[in-house]
Amino acid sequence: MSQRVLVKQLQAREDGAVSVSGWVETVRDQKKVQFVILRDETGAVQLVNPATRPAADDAAVAESVEASAALALTDLISNLTTGTFLTATGTLKHDERVKLGGVEIKIDDLAVAGAAPAELPIAADSSLDKRMDYRVVDLRQRRNNLIFRVQTTLEHAMRTYWVERDYIEIHTPKLMSSPSESRAELFQLEYFGDQTAYLAQSPQHFKQMAQAAGFGKIFEIADAFRADPSFTSRHATEFTSIDAEISWIDSHDDVAKMQEELLQVAFTAVKDKHGAEIEELFGIEVVVPSIPFPRIPLAEAREIVARRGYEIPRTDGDLDPEGERQVSAYVEETYGHQFVFVTDYHPEIRPYYHMRDPETGLTKSYDLLFKGVEITTGAQREHRVEVLEEQAIEKGLDPAGIEHYVDFFRFGAPPHGGFGMGLARLLMLMLGESSIREVTFLFRGPTRLAP
Repeated sequence: MSQRVLVKQLQAREDGAVSVSGWVETVRDQKKVQFVILRDETGAVQLVNPATRPAADDAAVAESVEASAALALTDLISNLTTGTFLTATGTLKHDERVKLGGVEIKIDDLAVAGAAPAELPIAADSSLDKRMDYRVVDLRQRRNNLIFRVQTTLEHAMRTYWVERDYIEIHTPKLMSSPSESRAELFQLEYFGDQTAYLAQSPQHFKQMAQAAGFGKIFEIADAFRADPSFTSRHATEFTSIDAEISWIDSHDDVAKMQEELLQVAFTAVKDKHGAEIEELFGIEVVVPSIPFPRIPLAEAREIVARRGYEIPRTDGDLDPEGERQVSAYVEETYGHQFVFVTDYHPEIRPYYHMRDPETGLTKSYDLLFKGVEITTGAQREHRVEVLEEQAIEKGLDPAGIEHYVDFFRFGAPPHGGFGMGLARLLMLMLGESSIREVTFLFRGPTRLAP
């Protein structure tokens, strides 16, 4: 078997024998010459074959072995369908006249590995739902392939940032005996007889446990689950959560500083590796954020929104989605920045485990907005058992229901804090997409469990 060469390696390779594998993107079957555009995971290349057509009075020629092989190859190419996976062997030639990469391959042989039907189930103008039904075909687009290359670079850069700073990567359980946050968004299931288990909404409890265990600094990139019957462009029932937690902090600002450094490093990596291709395929310039990010207390943010002529309909004091867009627009206009930390939330709109400032009574927490959308909640956690239990009761929770969580802090715990961030939202906004479905490999929502 000939060694497979990736399309991206062809330009640096000398003319000569070569073998490439991928799927058929286009066939141009002309009278005297045939062209096949073959795409693999790294790019596309033009394959060319001088067409050999049988003549009505040329049966003798067709009977020769060489002519018969040429006729068979021509016939095979004529009947290739878009999406067929094959291996092409032939001769590589550099030619600056070839628009696709300046190289082409003269075909000696084609071996079909998996033929596609004559008509694929989706087209460029198919609806989002139909494309999700046939995601395996939808993902073959160069644009969609790039999304997951960007995702890979983004995650690798974040992991590198943490590992280089001596963070520990942990893998927390996704089956829990009690809810990690609110019972309102829990997937509940039977667990060996009379036991009840819940799918983890976040690794909140366990990443805090790592602080009480003396790990110091941890991170996790893993699935989380929310039984949220929402059909917005930014919600999913299963999603990838990016979480970090650190000990010995003075306030939530220490967490924010870590996160803005992390994002600056990650965006730099994406821009350096994919910036030009993102601009070509998405029409978006990846802007590496300067640090520090702007910080605006929630009360001030609400005033800014009001001055811009929008009245927030919520009565709990929080921002709604349009309020978030208005704050981000103000920050973009005033500071030229795509990110903003909104800080100092009232305890009524924060979880019981957020620490409160003794002077203001507000929580030591923040939301991070990116291009008008909230992508993160971060906070300093309450690690003092008596205060934690008091705040839980204040929120209407039964301390017995969170006993396993509170027990993490009964044997001593350092001051600590962290954040959780949705990977798909970050990618969606970075690439200017309209829905997290576009940037999720296989989306899960209230009405979608397959494929």
